[in-house]
Amino acid sequence: MVGVPKLTRADAEAALRNPLAFIAARWTPDPRTVQRAALAALVMSVVIVVTGGAVRLTGSGLGCPTWPKCTDDSLTATSAMGLHGAIEFGNRMLTYVLCAAVGWAIIAARSQKPVRRGLTRLGWAQFWVVMSNAVLGGIVVLVGLNPYTVAAHFVATSALIAIAAVMWQRAREGDAAPRPLVGKSVRQLVWCMVAVTVLLILVGTVVTGAGPHAGDSSDVPRMPVDWEMISKLHAVLAWIVVTLTFALWFVLKAVDAPRGPLNRTRELFVILLLQGAIGYVQYFTDLPEILVGLHMLGSSVMWIWTVRVVLSLRERPGTDPADLPGQPERAALTNV
Repeated sequence: MVGVPKLTRADAEAALRNPLAFIAARWTPDPRTVQRAALAALVMSVVIVVTGGAVRLTGSGLGCPTWPKCTDDSLTATSAMGLHGAIEFGNRMLTYVLCAAVGWAIIAARSQKPVRRGLTRLGWAQFWVVMSNAVLGGIVVLVGLNPYTVAAHFVATSALIAIAAVMWQRAREGDAAPRPLVGKSVRQLVWCMVAVTVLLILVGTVVTGAGPHAGDSSDVPRMPVDWEMISKLHAVLAWIVVTLTFALWFVLKAVDAPRGPLNRTRELFVILLLQGAIGYVQYFTDLPEILVGLHMLGSSVMWIWTVRVVLSLRERPGTDPADLPGQPERAALTNV
C-alpha cells in the first residue's frame, strides 16, 4: 500500500492561491486522459444542444419562468410546475455537468507535462463561452423566449462546439508548427465550404425562429419572415454545402491527398446526406418533434466534422521522429 502524503499548512495555502498549479505540481495525466477529457467536453457540448432542443420541442422553455431561480420563491422546480418545469430545470442542471466536463479538460491540459499553454487556453475559452451562454440563456427566459435571443443562444453553443472540437484534435497532436498537407487552392475551397456552412447554420436559426416550435405554449413572438421562403433558402444552402464537399472530395482524390483529409471529407459528405434526408422528411411531415430533434443533433455533428475537415488539412507532428511523414511526399502535395 502506498501512503497518502499529508497536506501541510503551506500546501493548503498554495492550493487556495492557485489550485490549478497545485494540482499540476502533483499530477501528470497520461496523454490519453487529456484526450478523453477534451472529448468529454465536446460530447457534453453536443448533449446540451440536444437537451436544449428538447426543452423547446416539448414547449418547456418557460417551465421555469424566471432566472437564475426557477420561480421567484424557489431555486428548483416544484411538483406544481409539472413536466415542463422538470424538463427546463433538468436542462439548467446539465449546464453544471458541462462545466464539470470543461473543468476536467482544463485541469488535465494544465497538468500535462510539458505544459501546453495553447491547449489550456482552448479549455479556458470553452469555460468563458459556457459562462456567457448561461447568462444569455437566462436572458432568453427573462425576455419570454424572444426568437433573436434564442438564435444567439444556439450560435454561441455552435462556437463552443467548434472550440471543443479544436481542443480534442489538438490534444491528439504535437506542438510543432502546423504544416499543410494540401495546396493553397484546396485550402481556399475548404474555407469557402466553411463560410457557406456557417451561413447555413445562421439561416437555420431563422427557420427555427420563424417556425411553429416556439418553445412554449404561450404566445411567443416569432421572427417576421416567410417561413416557407426561408426554409427553401436553407435547403438551397444545404445543397451548396453538399456540392462543395463533393467537389473537395473529388479534388483531394485527383491530387492523391493523404488519407486524413480524404476520410474526413468523405465522412462529412455522408453526414450531410443523412442530415438532408432528415430535413426533407421533417419538412414534408409537418415538423414532428422527434425529427426536429434529430436534425438539431445532425447539425452539431455536421459542424464538428466541418471543423475536423479544416484541421485535417495540416499536421502538427510530435517530437517522436516516427510521427514525421516523408518530406518528398509532403513537398509534392503542397505544390498542388
